[in-house]
Amino acid sequence: MADQPADAPPLFPASEPFDHAMLDVGDGHRVYYEQCGSPRGIPVVFLHGGPGSGCSPRHRRLIDPQRFRIVLFDQRGCGRSTPHGMLAANTTDHLVADIERLRAHLGIRRWLAFGGSWGSSLALVYCARHPDACLGAILRGTFLTGDADLDWFLQGAAALCPDAWEKFSELASHEPSDTFRQWLFDCVRDAPEAQALEAVRHWMYWEDTLSSPGRRPPASVPALPQGSTEAVRMLSKYRLQAHYLRNGCFVGEDRVIDCAARMTGIPTAIIHGRLDFVCRPANAWSVHKAIPGSRLHLVDGAGHSPFDPPLTQALVSAAQYFAAHGDFAGWGQGAPSNRT
Repeated sequence: MADQPADAPPLFPASEPFDHAMLDVGDGHRVYYEQCGSPRGIPVVFLHGGPGSGCSPRHRRLIDPQRFRIVLFDQRGCGRSTPHGMLAANTTDHLVADIERLRAHLGIRRWLAFGGSWGSSLALVYCARHPDACLGAILRGTFLTGDADLDWFLQGAAALCPDAWEKFSELASHEPSDTFRQWLFDCVRDAPEAQALEAVRHWMYWEDTLSSPGRRPPASVPALPQGSTEAVRMLSKYRLQAHYLRNGCFVGEDRVIDCAARMTGIPTAIIHGRLDFVCRPANAWSVHKAIPGSRLHLVDGAGHSPFDPPLTQALVSAAQYFAAHGDFAGWGQGAPSNRT
């Protein structure tokens, strides 16, 4: 691994924030943020996946606390942001404005955008809209937000995990609906709580199965007792995710690729597991071809999770190289560079 001993552990040691607070971003939303690592380090903003998920203490460990000032925040309606699960005034444009508002609030002139899955889509839109605020971008598990991605995730991937798919899809076997996707999003958003929770449980199981290629899938669909704190949290999370996905994340594939094409001059590393069953590696290739000067690393033996050790190692390597050189020009042995 560049700029790191080959036997170094994949994750950095656990750490606590040196600052955390809530930021009022308007529209009734308050966004939780925290700062970790070195106050004098290279600023980096971590954009979590989902949509609807939020950050965790483990995410702090993907970035070197000695070299970076790490800013993590929970997007509108996610994690510790309030109100939890609120859909009103919650679109990609709102989130992009929140990132800029947070940057100004923290007095940061420019920072590195570090996004995974849905966070990679958000990073692409943010960087294209605010290039002067961006030192560079690290994109993991690229998600393009369009129909092709959703058709793959909610049907095409059934060819890879037919047993898990049968458990998932049989929920809608007697429901009048044009597509399974439409039924799922409608059910999670509008159905009575018990039925919506059943759909959420199977959605979680399907995601966990696709995120663990080559390893034993989850033993069973997770339990979510109605009325429990975890059930309320998961229902809010997946209602928010359905809100975004049914609307193409308020972006769509064409706009994501257009944003990538406007990132000329922004150093960009694109990292994607070759065994990513959630977001296909072809997504990373499309974004790489659109961004002049970008570097692409397709990681052998890794799926979608940033905590798959080979993927963690690649993410750490990219950030360490950027800290040392300020770009990705020579990063990654064998990683193709788009010089067109």
